[in-house]
Amino acid sequence: MKKILIAFMLAGTFGLTYAQSDYYNDYRRSITDINWQTVATDLLLSVAQTNQLNALNDRYHDYDSWNRVYVSNPDRWKEDRYSEIEKILGREKYGKFKKKYYKGQNPVAVYNQNKNNYKKYKGQKSKAYKAEKKNNGHHH
Repeated sequence: MKKILIAFMLAGTFGLTYAQSDYYNDYRRSITDINWQTVATDLLLSVAQTNQLNALNDRYHDYDSWNRVYVSNPDRWKEDRYSEIEKILGREKYGKFKKKYYKGQNPVAVYNQNKNNYKKYKGQKSKAYKAEKKNNGHHH
């Protein structure tokens, strides 16, 4: 009985939420989806700023190093990362960065959207499956 309960609890946490690795994948995409060399050129960043950005992008070399920091709050990477980018760029250049690379939206909100799209998609999939099962059950 105990084993079933634990399995059920685990399924519950992963079934309904965004898995830890999905947060990490978003984090990785926030680095790989953007050509930081272009950012540096577009925003006329100083060598120091460019180095700080590169250091920030290289901070976590793999899932384990990232997970050690964010294991209890995987959602927090976005606030950490983008407030740090804002500090490096300064408010004005950060505004230009958001306009060009995030259509003017707060990147944190963009990644929250990804998370919700993921949930929506999962929900639709199971609904479609249930509807299909129901319809296939009724043969006239």
